[in-house]
Amino acid sequence: MSCPYQKICGGCRYRDMAEAEYHRLKEENFKKILSGLSQENIPFGPSVFIGDNVRRRASMAFSCRKGKLILGFNQSRSSELVDISACCLLTPRLNANLANIRSLLEELCAAPLASAKAKKGRKTVPQYIPGGDVWLCEADNGIDIVLEFCGTPSLEHRMIISEKAQQYPDIIRISHREKVDSVTEPLIEKAKPLVKMGKYDVYIPSGTFLQPSKAGEQALVSLVMKYLDGQEGKIADLFCGVGTFSYPLAENNNNKILAADSSAALLDGFRRSLNKNRISNVEVVNKNLFKYPFDEKELAGYDVIVFDPPRAGAAAQTAQIAAFVNKPKKLIAVSCNPHSFVNDANTLIAAGYHLREVILVDQFAFSEHSELVACFEL
Repeated sequence: MSCPYQKICGGCRYRDMAEAEYHRLKEENFKKILSGLSQENIPFGPSVFIGDNVRRRASMAFSCRKGKLILGFNQSRSSELVDISACCLLTPRLNANLANIRSLLEELCAAPLASAKAKKGRKTVPQYIPGGDVWLCEADNGIDIVLEFCGTPSLEHRMIISEKAQQYPDIIRISHREKVDSVTEPLIEKAKPLVKMGKYDVYIPSGTFLQPSKAGEQALVSLVMKYLDGQEGKIADLFCGVGTFSYPLAENNNNKILAADSSAALLDGFRRSLNKNRISNVEVVNKNLFKYPFDEKELAGYDVIVFDPPRAGAAAQTAQIAAFVNKPKKLIAVSCNPHSFVNDANTLIAAGYHLREVILVDQFAFSEHSELVACFEL
């Protein structure tokens, strides 16, 4: 699909290529990275390519100068913004609401922020929102928005958000935070955003990470279940996030799932969702696996481990697993960074594991970014 912004926007580097040529290049680059694996004869499965109009999650930037609002993405190799009205990658529902989001931002940027009390005898100078980021996520029942900008929203900002939210039926929650790692405050929630994971409706806390597309998430889950190959029992889901893999694994009552991640706030929402769905075979553990990986005693009896770490990889945890005397029979790796995956995989291969298969999952179409799912067996 051609895009009017593809020559200037930095998001889709390979969009001008023919589809077959792009797929060939993506697989070629993927295999080049994985050539660093210490195992000979790497078995590659058929790649999964995710196309346009399915991205349900995106981060857009905005700026407001002299009353003019720009909303879009960065230019290629530049900090300048490309003002866009629609993006080929986004879902139709998100694209249909970009004009509404633009209107909301225009009104917010025209209203002064809440100001600190002035010192006696001095006047306060009104401060306005100069710019920031808009984090979009399309849940199954509507659009969730996180506005990220420095400063405290004033009463006028809150009134604008409330009024606009009532006008836009697709937008069900709007929140604010100052930085990506600061506390997110929901400003209006017309309905709790829900996504389907396995057969369960899962509540998504404000600002929670999700796989960028439902199609991509389904591809990852399908591959994990394929590699599980009907095996059941005690399964560890490490770096579990919101429970992308825990929920479908929990559908089999013969499974006992250990789900671990480092975010206490995220796991608190996970536990509430498990209770609401009456899921009793998932144990949730708050644990920083970079600093304190599970040891052999803690994972005793777990024959399958699924791990889906951030881009940095799972070096500490894979090193622990490699040192186990009684190693799990099967490991299923999901990775958003083939480079860190190579390091983790080589640790496991050196410890006696065989890479049975690895599959490219191209969730970020027309970019250099690749994800993968791999299966290791003793």
